[in-house]
Amino acid sequence: MRRWLLPVTAVPIIVLDQLTKFVVRASMTPGESVPVIWRLQWTYVQNTGSAFGLFLDQRVLLSVVGAAGVIAILLFYRFLSPPSRLALVAMSLVLAGAISNLIDRFFLGYVTDFIDVHLWGDFHWPFFNVADSAITTGSLILIYFLVFVVRKVERSREKRQA
Repeated sequence: MRRWLLPVTAVPIIVLDQLTKFVVRASMTPGESVPVIWRLQWTYVQNTGSAFGLFLDQRVLLSVVGAAGVIAILLFYRFLSPPSRLALVAMSLVLAGAISNLIDRFFLGYVTDFIDVHLWGDFHWPFFNVADSAITTGSLILIYFLVFVVRKVERSREKRQA
């Protein structure tokens, strides 16, 4: 089962992300906003940078970094095998998000962002998409895993050795 967990997790996220981006591109014009609920709206943005508007118009750099991340995750998965299902799911989320955003960069030259959250007043969280959510969620799970689970295992080993 562990062998198939990565593709079983990653492929649906890639499909969902690409499908939602396709719907946004087909039904909206860049800059157009559509209210959804309360402080959430869809706003079509063609993002030529990375998260938070960093590295604008750095398509090659962002593509190389994204591809390197994908390769690193695949090599880790292939040769080192994550220590738990939780770590594997987290890696799958990061992998799916990176691949899907790379698809956009490669075929469109930008990443389609559309989720727009108003926090307060005129302040908005930076626009994002399903892939960005997967990357963020996977990264947070990996941080949790490294900080709490690995530390607990290390403490347990130290107690047994003492």
